[in-house]
Amino acid sequence: MSALGAAEIHPSAVVEPGARIGAGVRIGPFAHVGPEVTLADGVELRSHAVVTGATYVGAQSTVFSFAVLGEIPQDLKFRGEATRLEIGPRARIREHVTINTGTAGGGGLTRIGADVLIMAGAHVAHDAQVGDRVILVNSAAIAGHCVIEDDVIVGGLSGVHQWVRVGRGAIIGAVTMVTHDVMPYGLVQGPRGRLDGLNLVGLKRRGVPREDITALRAAYQMLAQGEGTLQDRARRLGEESESAYVREIVDFVTGESDRGLLAPE
Repeated sequence: MSALGAAEIHPSAVVEPGARIGAGVRIGPFAHVGPEVTLADGVELRSHAVVTGATYVGAQSTVFSFAVLGEIPQDLKFRGEATRLEIGPRARIREHVTINTGTAGGGGLTRIGADVLIMAGAHVAHDAQVGDRVILVNSAAIAGHCVIEDDVIVGGLSGVHQWVRVGRGAIIGAVTMVTHDVMPYGLVQGPRGRLDGLNLVGLKRRGVPREDITALRAAYQMLAQGEGTLQDRARRLGEESESAYVREIVDFVTGESDRGLLAPE
């Protein structure tokens, strides 16, 4: 073990040689820290937490009991190649959460942003890119290669299909399966997820100006009911709107997609 500063390690915990432990780290009873792990300053591992693989856990993060971070991907193509998991600062990772490292074919890195809350039983698969301030509610599942942008909420017992992108500020309701990309600030719900409006509550909570919310509502209507294809409507919208929030949606809709886009209804 390489200690970077004073740490509190319970006698029953296992910290393997090579692990890097920051100042003020607390490691509880029966926790296990692998040899390639870095725990930044102020990280707390509760009892029976497991952090393994080439995993970095950001400062002031808390990993609760029975979470397993940095295990190998659940991908039959994985052949033991060197891949990583990075978790940003101030993450709250609750009981029984599992987050896997990446795969060579997917870029080799699973990344979790800052200030996330990942609730009990949730799963983040290989090569997923999860932004800042994301909330994954109990038993949500994020499949491999997904991109979950900042400020997204994924409801309990919901699943996001591999390669799907979920745009910034979107919200996915509980017990929802998302198989196509979700535009920024979208509201998705239903057993087979459908785009059902904008995340107006989230926009207001973040203090988005009223004029931008009005512009977003008008943009949504144009995308839902305008002439031409969705791409055509988005490009026209980009030419007409001066709202940065609307342009963000336009860039997302007209960007590359592996799964196609959930269309406004």
